Amino acid sequence: MRLRDLSEAELLARVFPVYAAATPPAWGSVPVGPGDDAAVVGAPSGTVVATTDSMVRGRDWRDEWSSAHDVGVKMATQNLADVAAMGAAPTGLLVSLVADPELDVDWAVGLSRGIASVAAAASAPVVGGDLSSGPPGVVVVSVTALGDLRGRPPVLRSGARVGDVVAACGSLGLSGGGLALYLAGEVDPDGAGWTGVLDDRSLAVRALMRHHRAPVAPWGVGPEAAEAGAHALVDVSDGLVTDVGRIASASGVSVDLSGAVLRSRYASGALTVALGAEEALRQVLAGGEEHALVGCFAGESSLPPGGEEPWHVIGRVVEAGEDGPRVTVDGVVPNAPGWDHFAGHP
Repeated sequence: MRLRDLSEAELLARVFPVYAAATPPAWGSVPVGPGDDAAVVGAPSGTVVATTDSMVRGRDWRDEWSSAHDVGVKMATQNLADVAAMGAAPTGLLVSLVADPELDVDWAVGLSRGIASVAAAASAPVVGGDLSSGPPGVVVVSVTALGDLRGRPPVLRSGARVGDVVAACGSLGLSGGGLALYLAGEVDPDGAGWTGVLDDRSLAVRALMRHHRAPVAPWGVGPEAAEAGAHALVDVSDGLVTDVGRIASASGVSVDLSGAVLRSRYASGALTVALGAEEALRQVLAGGEEHALVGCFAGESSLPPGGEEPWHVIGRVVEAGEDGPRVTVDGVVPNAPGWDHFAGHP
C-alpha cells in the first residue's frame, strides 16, 4: 500500500497510536497534544530551547542501507543531542514528513516507530508535526525538538576558559567509520547479501555500520553536565575537530587534544579492527553523526559523576596563539576536515 492510497487523516490514524504508546513526559506537561491546530507544551522554567534538523533521502540516508526505523532513530537522536548540548531536558518533538505519494505506507509507520522508540527513552513525546506530498522519489524528514533548562542558564559554546579540561561522553568515530565502510562497498553483516563468517572483523564492521544507521547518543547527560557547572558543551555532529573548533572560536581559545587518549580509548577496538589504526584515528577526529557530547569543565573533579555514561578527559583548553583559536592534537593541527552540508566531505 502506498501513501497515495490513503488520505492524510487515514495515515495519521496509523501513526498517532505509535507516538501515543511512547512513554509520557517524566516531568513538565503537555496540556494539549496532537489533534488541534497546535500543541501546548509546558515550559516549567519559563524558557524554551528549540532546535530542528532535516534529513533527505539519498543525501542523509540510503534506503539500501537504512530502514525507516533506522532513519527515525537517527532523526530523533540528533535533535535530542542538540537539546542536551544546551544543558536542557527534552519536553517534546514535532515531526514533519514530505514524501512522494508512491512511498510505502509501512515505511512511514516504520519511521514513526523509530522516532517513538527514542522519544519514549527520552520522555519527550511527539506532540505534532506536518505531512506533505513531494515530487517523485523525494522523501524529507524533519524533527523539531523542544527542551527546558529547569531554571539553569544555557550552556553555550562561548564559555570555555583557559585551563579547562575537555571531556567527552559517548563514542567517537563509529558512525563515520560505518559510513566509510558503506561507501567502500563493504557488505553489511546485517544485510541480506551477507554470506560470510562472523569473525572479529565482521563483528567490528557490523558494530560500525549499525552505529551509522542508528546512532546511540548520551543525550540524557546534558542536564547533568550543566548541573556540574560545564563551561561549554557541543554535540559531535560534524566531526570532533570541527565541533570542538566551534567552541574554540566562540570562546576565543584553543583546544589541545590528547592523541594518546584518542587512540587508546576511542580509535582502538572495533574501529581499528575494521579500518586499521590510521583510518580509525581519522574517523575519531573527523567522523560525523556521532552525537557524543564534549564539554569544558573547570577540572577533572568537576566532571559529572560516572555511571553508565562516564565522561573522559580528552584534552585541555589553552590560550589562543598568534594564529587565533584552533584545535590541535599534541600541539599539531590535524588534517581532519569534518562534514559540510554544501561542500560535503573534502
